[in-house]
Amino acid sequence: MSEAFDEEPTRVRYGVLGFLAAMTFVLYLDRACMGQAAPRIQEELGISNTRMGWVHSAFSLSYVLFEIPTGRWGDRYGSRGVLTRIVVWWSCFTAMTGFAGSLAMLLVIRFLFGAGEAGALPNSARVLRVWFSDANRGRAQGLITTAMMLGGTVAPIACQYLIDAVGWRYTFAAFGVIGLVWASAFYAWFRDDPAQHPAANEAERRLIVEGRGGGADPGLHAHGPIPWARVFRSPDIWLLGGAMFTMAAIYNVLVNWYPKYLQAARGASEMQSGRLASLVLGAGAVGCLAGGWLTDWLTARTGNRRWGRTLQSVVGAALAASAITASLFVDSTNLSAVFVALACLGVQIQLPAWWAAATEVSGRHVGALFGMMNMIGNVGGILSASFLGWFVDVMKEYGREGRAQWDPGLAVYIGLALVGLVFWLLVDPRRTVESIDAPVAA
Repeated sequence: MSEAFDEEPTRVRYGVLGFLAAMTFVLYLDRACMGQAAPRIQEELGISNTRMGWVHSAFSLSYVLFEIPTGRWGDRYGSRGVLTRIVVWWSCFTAMTGFAGSLAMLLVIRFLFGAGEAGALPNSARVLRVWFSDANRGRAQGLITTAMMLGGTVAPIACQYLIDAVGWRYTFAAFGVIGLVWASAFYAWFRDDPAQHPAANEAERRLIVEGRGGGADPGLHAHGPIPWARVFRSPDIWLLGGAMFTMAAIYNVLVNWYPKYLQAARGASEMQSGRLASLVLGAGAVGCLAGGWLTDWLTARTGNRRWGRTLQSVVGAALAASAITASLFVDSTNLSAVFVALACLGVQIQLPAWWAAATEVSGRHVGALFGMMNMIGNVGGILSASFLGWFVDVMKEYGREGRAQWDPGLAVYIGLALVGLVFWLLVDPRRTVESIDAPVAA
């Protein structure tokens, strides 16, 4: 037996996982700080809730528009260069948010910021497919999404401390620097192909290949055209996109509007709103971490990739709907936030199952098709951010104040969670795009 077969596998794949986790942490740190800073920005620039909703939606709109192109770039050219460019771009526009002097300038900057963040998750999914075995990918995805949620958890309270210390403008500049440091380190260390990484030995490369069922992963060289006829005929592409629509709508309203809701509807101070918003998003991080392990455990336990992920996601959607309902029926601000935290946990426990299902359904074109499903889902983020800002202003015109102005809008998200539950009941991740026959030409 050769010496290479006797050596222990190196652990470069865990370094890859660490880099991706750090990237998603920064991604949500930069994204979620806007919700905490929004009341100060609105006051200084004279922006109404409706127009602030446009600002939140500008980010989501560009995120949707650039999801497929940046995912496809990763499929064609490799994720190393694409992810580096993505993080540099969004970090620069995070910093530039602090230079905004008008609504128009803020809209342009947040639109370009969203364009930068758009390809981060599709390219992360692509990297995981190349570097991790099928059996361990769910846990790896769970750790990445957990890191993402931790970034959102830290953002409200860290942002408020910085705002109190240096103002909201310098706060965005400080957050922008973090991503530039990450991009420099990642580009110097990472390689798209495990076979090309100097720190990975033959044992680790063999472990990765065998974990994918043997052979080179087609995602490394997916240069062929996307089979759009099959894509559009795939029910699971649309069902998973719809499920993400409901998750993105609920999560985005928590990121963008919950701190303002706590202050305007519940009478919380800025610092209290930051702490309670961190509690809510922290529960989402717990949901992601538990969901990653649960995805792998249920699949192994049931022997069925479909029903394990369906059970996990249906329970999560039901928890989200019931917890939002409960939050609207309690007067205590702290107890209401606990229920909203449970709702966020219910939303985010679905996310690792969604990643795993979307990766399987996409097949070799995981970058582009994962991006497509995430794009469909993030339409929910666009509509959600604008809807609640508009709704609150409409209620104000009718003389509503406090909770009467905000709570009816939040009740809409109960229905969205239940719609997501139905979508999950219909998803079957075993039906990959490649398994669908293209329509016969006439």
